[in-house]
Amino acid sequence: MAYETEDQETQYCFPAINSSCIKEKRSINEYNIMYMFFSLLSAWTVFLNLLVIISISHFKKLHTPTNLIILSLAVADLFIGIIVIPIEGIKLTETCWFFGDTYCGLFITISGLLLSASLVHLILIAVDRYVAVCYPLLYPQKITMTKTSMSICICWFSCLVYNFAIVFNNRYFDTSHRTVCYGKCIIMFSPAWSLTDLSLSFIFPCIVIFTLYLRIFYVVHKQVKAINSLVKGGKNVLESSARRKSESKAALTLGSVVTVYLLCWIPYYILSVTEQTVISSTTITILTWALYINSGLNPLIYALFYSWFKLSIKHILTLKILQSASSLLDIFTDHS
Repeated sequence: MAYETEDQETQYCFPAINSSCIKEKRSINEYNIMYMFFSLLSAWTVFLNLLVIISISHFKKLHTPTNLIILSLAVADLFIGIIVIPIEGIKLTETCWFFGDTYCGLFITISGLLLSASLVHLILIAVDRYVAVCYPLLYPQKITMTKTSMSICICWFSCLVYNFAIVFNNRYFDTSHRTVCYGKCIIMFSPAWSLTDLSLSFIFPCIVIFTLYLRIFYVVHKQVKAINSLVKGGKNVLESSARRKSESKAALTLGSVVTVYLLCWIPYYILSVTEQTVISSTTITILTWALYINSGLNPLIYALFYSWFKLSIKHILTLKILQSASSLLDIFTDHS
């Protein structure tokens, strides 16, 4: 922080206000590097998630319940790139909040909505893969496009209500809050809400996701052993084996998405619990940005594991999707 000395004056976020926060001083190079980094990160996140959204929306063969959840998750990640990353980048670079109390509460609500929606989508993905792997014969009846769409809508609505309740029932910075200087946009959780948020946004999702994926990997292991024993016995199990391998690969791929996301969330929540005692604000800031950066990592995982995503990117970037009947392309088998 910049404090007043003989050679330099203290800079304030709002010089005309006595309770203004002190503005941290940065060199022009620091400003340029930080703004360039956040701009590129925002563009990267928006571009990659836009590719996912266009791919799943355009190609009819990709209109499945699983991909519908991935599409909704990509929408949340897209808006993190459009809204959260740029504004958080300005906050971090300028070290001041210049947009007023109303927009502070709105921004906290939106950023909380997008992050919590992403986490709930991981639960939906875990449930989808659990039914597909553990109850493959019941999957077409249990998991339909209509049911998945309703689940996604309920997910978004519940997250919106929850985050609105957080902002409404807790104090985010305003001029009457004397313990915080004017020019910050933060939220002050009451002890009850801190416990509630920890339970609903961390403990419960982790328990559900870990339980489902442990069951998934156990069943996959049993299926692989069963298929191998049948193959050794000389039995023809090509069709069943291919289907089970496909479901297992999807579970492992989406499991990678879940794992990467939780690797970002778990340290954040564990350390945020001890923030008041031993964890610096810089560490919390780094962990928070790890959550934002994760929004640009999911499409990379799809690109590594899904051949259809690589092919759809090729068609999008070469504008082949503008051709007539391109939406009917068999994106799983066409490699032209």
